[in-house]
Formats: sequence, structure tokens, C-alpha cells
Amino acid sequence: MSNYQVAFRYAKSLLDLSIENDTLDKTYNDMEVVSSALESRELYLLFKSPIIKADKKVAVLRAIFADKVDKLTLGFMELITNKGREAHLPEIVNSYIDQYKKHNNITKVNVTTAVAMTSEARAELEKALQGSSITAQKVEINTNVNEDLIGGFVIEVGDKLYDASVKHKLSKIRKEFTDNK
Repeated sequence: MSNYQVAFRYAKSLLDLSIENDTLDKTYNDMEVVSSALESRELYLLFKSPIIKADKKVAVLRAIFADKVDKLTLGFMELITNKGREAHLPEIVNSYIDQYKKHNNITKVNVTTAVAMTSEARAELEKALQGSSITAQKVEINTNVNEDLIGGFVIEVGDKLYDASVKHKLSKIRKEFTDNK
């Protein structure tokens, strides 16, 4: 079974369990905490290591997360570790976050601009995206600044990309001139 399938199935099980126990939002917040913790290279490598025994990994989980996450989340991570699936934990966490957002009709949008967006421009963009057919009811906007764009913006929604940057337009013009020799 592929990493994606393993991660998806475990994340789906946790999502269903958290819905059943009415802890959906709490579990989502816990997964955000775990995701942040897994940014530590040492912790990430600990879970990926086949040399370290499961009981040691469970002890580390308890030491780090016992007072930070709900019992359901901690128990789930211990179960994954005891089943030998702890190497998939980062993917499971990411899959849970994605499934949570899909369940709650939240569309993640990445916006890259040449200069930082003002709060008014961000609010206007959010309103426009919510009214479009490419996003769900709620929109989560992540903004980035890339001065190489010169001007304009690039919007990523799922697997769709809308590039309205000056850099992109200049490269299209350059290609037209090159092709018309």
C-alpha cells in the first residue's frame, strides 16, 4: 500500500472518530500542534527511524504531547506507533488537515504577490474567491511575497494556477518575439 493510501486511511479513521466523539475542531487543533512539532528535524527523524523501538517512541510521544493534545489524539498516535506506522505520521497529519478542511468546506488558496497585500486587498480577494465557483464556502488565504514577479499576482487553488504577474506576461511576450523570427 502506498504512503498516500496509508495516510489517507488512518487520517479518515481519526476524522470519523473525532466526528463521533464531537471533538472534530479539538482534534484539528491537535493535528496543527503535531504538525508544528514535526517540523523539528530530530523528531521527524525519530519517527522515521526503524532502529528505535516502538516503546521508546511512545514514551517520547507522551513526554512531548501529553499536556498539549487531547487523549484521543495521543491515543491515536500511540496506536499508529504500536502498529509500526509511525513513519507515516507526518503524512497522516497532513492528510487529516486536508480532510478536515474538505469536510468543513474550506478551500486553501495560495496568493503570491510582488509586494505585501493590504488588508483591504486581501478582504476584497477573499470576497471575490468566495463568490467564485472554484472555491468552497470558506476560503483560507496564505500570502507570499516574491519580488521577482515585478507586479501582479499568482493564485493557486488546488491544482489550478492563475498567473497574472508582470513577469509571466513579459515571458509570454518574449516567447512571441522569439517564435516570430
